[in-house]
Amino acid sequence: MRGRLTLPAQRRLRRKSDFEAAYARGRRFGNGFFAVTAKPNDIGGPRLGLAVSVRTAGSSVERNRIRRTIRESFRLHQHEIPAVDLVVSARGRARDAAGAELRASLVTLWKKVTEQCATSLHS
Repeated sequence: MRGRLTLPAQRRLRRKSDFEAAYARGRRFGNGFFAVTAKPNDIGGPRLGLAVSVRTAGSSVERNRIRRTIRESFRLHQHEIPAVDLVVSARGRARDAAGAELRASLVTLWKKVTEQCATSLHS
């Protein structure tokens, strides 16, 4: 059980080319707080990339709070998500939202990605 819910480096998108590929060929999902772009990958598990801009989130304190919330939610739900590269962008409303609202919003998006991408991967 120990170590299963970690977020190792191979679970993160780091290279610009990975972000560009996700944006170019990925499916888009969203809600009031976040936009998610998901592209199937060959790695065997989901990977997370974050795009939380100054314009959207404001101060570094807010940006980092939003990033931490996204990373933590992904870490807890990574085993339910199919093998996709996810780029999560925050929207303006996320800045003033409570942590519980953001977490609930992300859970909804993970479910949407799982339903949509799992069916497209098997067809």
